[in-house]
Amino acid sequence: MSQTDQAEALREQGFVPHTSHWGVFSARMKDGELEVRPHAGDPDPNQIIENFPAALRHRARIAQPMVRRGWLENGPGPDARRGRDEFVPVSWEKAHDLLGGELTRIRDGAGPGAIFGGSYGWASAGRFHHAQSQIHRFLNVACGGYVKSVNSYSSGSSQVLVPHIIGEYEDLTKRNVSWEQIAEHTDIVLAFGGMALKNSMVAGGSVSKHVERGAMRRAAERGCQFVLVGPLRSDLPEEAKAEWLSCIPGSDTALMMGIVHTLVVEGKHDHAFLDRCTVGWPVFERYLLGESDGQPKDAAWAAKITGASAEEIAALAHRLHGKRALIVVAHALQRAEHGEQPVWMGMVLAAALGQIGLPGGGYGYALGAIAYYGRRFNAVPVPTFSQGKNGVTDYIPVARISDMLLNPGETYRYNGQTRTYPEIKLVYWAGGNPFHHHQDLNRLRQAFGKLDTLVVHELAWTATARHADIVLPCTMTLEREDIGGSSNDPLLLPMHPVVPPYGEARDDYEIFADLAERLGAREAFTEGRSVRDWLEYLYEPTRVGLAAKGLPAPNFAEFWGSEGYILPQQPDDGGRLRAFRDDPEAKPLPTPSGKLEIFSETIASFGEADCPGHPTWLGPTNVPDPATPYVLVANQPRTRLHSQFDFGGHSDGAKHRGREVARMHPEDAAMRGISDGDIIRLHNERGACLAGVVLTDGIRRGVIQLPTGAWYDPVDPAEEKPLCVHGNPNVLTRDIGTSALAQGCTGQLTTVQVERFDGNLPPINAFEPPQAG
Repeated sequence: MSQTDQAEALREQGFVPHTSHWGVFSARMKDGELEVRPHAGDPDPNQIIENFPAALRHRARIAQPMVRRGWLENGPGPDARRGRDEFVPVSWEKAHDLLGGELTRIRDGAGPGAIFGGSYGWASAGRFHHAQSQIHRFLNVACGGYVKSVNSYSSGSSQVLVPHIIGEYEDLTKRNVSWEQIAEHTDIVLAFGGMALKNSMVAGGSVSKHVERGAMRRAAERGCQFVLVGPLRSDLPEEAKAEWLSCIPGSDTALMMGIVHTLVVEGKHDHAFLDRCTVGWPVFERYLLGESDGQPKDAAWAAKITGASAEEIAALAHRLHGKRALIVVAHALQRAEHGEQPVWMGMVLAAALGQIGLPGGGYGYALGAIAYYGRRFNAVPVPTFSQGKNGVTDYIPVARISDMLLNPGETYRYNGQTRTYPEIKLVYWAGGNPFHHHQDLNRLRQAFGKLDTLVVHELAWTATARHADIVLPCTMTLEREDIGGSSNDPLLLPMHPVVPPYGEARDDYEIFADLAERLGAREAFTEGRSVRDWLEYLYEPTRVGLAAKGLPAPNFAEFWGSEGYILPQQPDDGGRLRAFRDDPEAKPLPTPSGKLEIFSETIASFGEADCPGHPTWLGPTNVPDPATPYVLVANQPRTRLHSQFDFGGHSDGAKHRGREVARMHPEDAAMRGISDGDIIRLHNERGACLAGVVLTDGIRRGVIQLPTGAWYDPVDPAEEKPLCVHGNPNVLTRDIGTSALAQGCTGQLTTVQVERFDGNLPPINAFEPPQAG
């Protein structure tokens, strides 16, 4: 049966098309239960869609507007009871009146520069009901702007570094090496941190085909070799038939240097490419050979740091030489102290091999980190909701929110600038959960206590909602209509609602429209359009783009009645890096020199000791010791996207005794008297949490892995550092920047102690609504 026939059959059975970050699907309600079916054209559907049925009407959903009692009775102001207080249900009219009055007070008093527009998060795959766009448009139109955040928790250091040394970030991640090229051309992939399918199964927008597993299978069957460098064997799929080189976490930069040193001393580096396409190689070469600091970065030196043998390192150099080689550096490596260094050194390794710009070769930074990397761009625009103009120019690096709230007026370094943290009175959050993605959650709790007001739009009682003063219930994607799509996925489809909103939940757009009215800006925010009007308006540029190419260009009514349309895509031509390699003079890169910058005069001029002008081995300061002898890897989860729908069936079904599951090596466990299936307590000076444990030889000794995303669940919220009984590793991670250059998140690695938990297990309350009064 063809895809079209399958879609028509599902429609006849009452299924309607929809999409999400983890895949296109169809859904229907039958006998009071939600049923979902993956897209017929998806060769490798993501099981995360199975979180929807149990999540749809879960008790964790928020049914009506709620206001924290302390804020309602005492008014705005700093309050340590956030996260510890009860909530009072109110009507929508009262909620809008209260919030409208507070926004007016801040806007007309301290000014819009005292408002932080959070909303860091993924929200909906729909192009209209995209929470970040909705909240930012509202704050721009109705409040005159807001203090924003820049960059991401996933790639905070690379987003700052890459423009200095390579050029546009998307030219490296989205318009470079594709999965098609790997399947056809690559001889060897050296993947630092791997390319885990749990990451590439999700996208920032919609994704209709998960192609990564199939591409790696085809490449391996053709003879391509995959080498995984990292502490977790599961970071490449079985289909890659990968060789696993288990190294000490955080040592990747040293390993890369050992490989390049071997190439250089054996005369196997590509002199011609380095001369023609890079600047700064002589400066770095002197450092590499030890001429500038007395320490050659040879294989023997690297072996002492990485845990790999000098022979293994030299052998890797020999295997890469003369091959169509692809160097991959995962996001995970730069989510750590000095995270800029492995990103920079990965480019140097690929340049020394002379591979950058070749089909299937070169530098595939973050390939496999997300589903829209390694794919073609669409050749026509997809719908985009305008956010308007922000009247406030101030911003912070996204991972510095606690620093900002705790230290207003203090200065910090960022990208060569000395900046000052603003004094924020109100934080407005929609479409995100900082109690998932931020580090040192006990410090974040203190930071939120400093605010006058915290406002949250949320569909369920996350820890962020529990710490808010005003909680406004918003709809789930299945309860609203939208247009699903992505700039790197060819399927544009109508997203039909499957069920009515839960309780009194409303769309973000409706909430903001009514708030804008109280601030005198309804017409400016809505432009007089309903949701359906906006969808038709946003679809029009796509229709015009199709017509301009002489392709079928259905009107909106035709599109809305369809199962979606396949958009044309741009050629897989290697993008700007391919063009640069072919003609560096005519097609320079958008860097200061127009070339790949192995030594950056710009970065060197900043004078940052923790990020010099070329890749440098800077050892970690947070290392195992007798008090915390294990390295914790806090990576992305397999059964959900971040913390979304942690209460869904697929996520909940993977827990052990209701708790998130950690993994550790059997020999480490035996030393601590821990058995498979035990409950363990992980702790350090910042906090502690409980988790189930699975023992596996697929993890390096001395390492414990606990994924992020379990909802923060303190056993006693009144305590300063309560035990999280559910297994959120961010009670343990450090809240410091990667360096003064980028100030990125360092949540990937920390050190912990672990022990078997033998006490009475506390109940899990993460999904129980807070006390209402």
